Amino acid sequence: MQKYFEKISGKRLFLSPIHPDDASAYSKWWNDPAVAVGFGMYHRMVSLPRTRKQTEGPPDDDHEFSIVLREDERLIGYICLLEPNHIDGKASLSICVGEEADRGKGYGDEAMRLILGYAFNTLHLHNIQLHLNADNERALACYKKVGFKELGRRRESKFHSGHYVDEIYMDILDREFFAQ
Repeated sequence: MQKYFEKISGKRLFLSPIHPDDASAYSKWWNDPAVAVGFGMYHRMVSLPRTRKQTEGPPDDDHEFSIVLREDERLIGYICLLEPNHIDGKASLSICVGEEADRGKGYGDEAMRLILGYAFNTLHLHNIQLHLNADNERALACYKKVGFKELGRRRESKFHSGHYVDEIYMDILDREFFAQ
C-alpha cells in the first residue's frame, strides 16, 4: 500500500497528505525540546494517542502535509496552513523539520516555497503569517530567505530555559512571493 502521495512537488522533496502511521514520528518530534520550544509546546507532554487522533483527521479547513524527501520517500517534517480565511485571503503557517540531521539543509526553505505557491496559486490567499521565538535564529533566517517580513514583536511573551524571549510575528503577501 502506498504511504505518501505527491500532492505538491518540489525538486528534492514533496508534500503529501499526512499518513496516520506517522503519529509516532510526530509525537517524537513534538516532545523533542529543540522542536517543542519552537512550537510553544515545551510545557506540554504530547502523547501518542493524542497525536494519532490529530493525524487521522485534521480540522476540515486546515491544509496539513508531511514533508517527504524525494530520494527515499522518507518523512522529514510537517507543514500546515492553519485556519485559512478565504474572505480575507489569509492563513497562518506552521512548519517543523523533525530530525536534527535534516535541519540546515534547505528543506524547510523548499517546503515553505511549495506551500506558499499552493496558498497563493491554488487557494488564492493573499497574506500568510507566522510567529516564532526571537531566539530561534535558524527559523528566522529561513523565513527571511523565503520573503517573510517582520511585522511586530510581542516583547518577552515566551518563557523557557529560565528566561523570557520576544515572539516575532512575520508575514508575506502574494505579490512579494511572486516578485522573487
